[in-house]
Amino acid sequence: MHEPVLLAEALEALAIRSDGVYVDGTFGRGGHSRAILERLGPAGRLIAFDRDPEAAAAASGIADARFTFHHAPFSALAAMLGERKAHGMLFDLGVSSPQLDDPKRGFSFRADGPLDMRMDPTRGQSAADFLAQGEEQQIGEVIRTYGEERFAKQIAKAIVNARSGEPLRRTRQLADLVAKAVRTREPGQDPATRTFQALRIHVNRELEEVQVMLPQALAHLENGARLAVISFHSLEDRIVKHFLQAHSRPNVPDRLPLRASEMPEPAVRIIGRALRASEAETRRNPRARSAILRVAARTAGTFQPNSRIEPGARWRN
Repeated sequence: MHEPVLLAEALEALAIRSDGVYVDGTFGRGGHSRAILERLGPAGRLIAFDRDPEAAAAASGIADARFTFHHAPFSALAAMLGERKAHGMLFDLGVSSPQLDDPKRGFSFRADGPLDMRMDPTRGQSAADFLAQGEEQQIGEVIRTYGEERFAKQIAKAIVNARSGEPLRRTRQLADLVAKAVRTREPGQDPATRTFQALRIHVNRELEEVQVMLPQALAHLENGARLAVISFHSLEDRIVKHFLQAHSRPNVPDRLPLRASEMPEPAVRIIGRALRASEAETRRNPRARSAILRVAARTAGTFQPNSRIEPGARWRN
């Protein structure tokens, strides 16, 4: 069974009301969703999203009239909700343990499998296809930007040289190739870790998905509603952090001479500090070690998503 990360903290962050409408933007195997449903009364509603067909299959096992599932990425939030607003939204970003643990999905270098990495295997370009078609400079840029890999240039060159002999179609092929190209690595970390992360993020457009989702989420929250986002690496957490910080400040020109009492109310209020999993949880579930939860509450302030450059774009620097 997949254990949802920061479950107690996420439920507390949402401040669930029994008759509220809630969104689980990353259903996975339904751990967070089931816990939310347990706290909802007969009038409550839960709307869940996931682009993984296996998550959709898991969601079909929830026979609850209060529950609705959309087989779609969370970037489709606005289209699916329409005019409806929610009293809370939860997003558990990144790849799930069931995806990592299934060799057929190709997310992990720990077991041999097809080099796929797509969260929805029915759509888009697989990691194998990208490595077969991408130019050396493009492959290197992806590995450096999304994996923060200092040997990205060497890895990209090794990939292009290797594919001239035979296509890279298996995770073991790629992991072995990267191990030869990476000269040193932090103790306890596999040489392929950063490369696999980078390819997964690129193939699934994970950071772009987060950038598109956040303004939609804020626009579809009731006043006082909570937004809770769990991130697992610095790139996605930086997007969330900068977005919330930007919209927790009044949206006025920097040099406009206004008194504090004249300042408009910002769109969100950040709730507490970023939370990490307890030692007990990380011992029980090592994946939780890198998780970080950020929470904000929607205010009555006007939300103007196009009024400034979205700070989430900073991840490109």
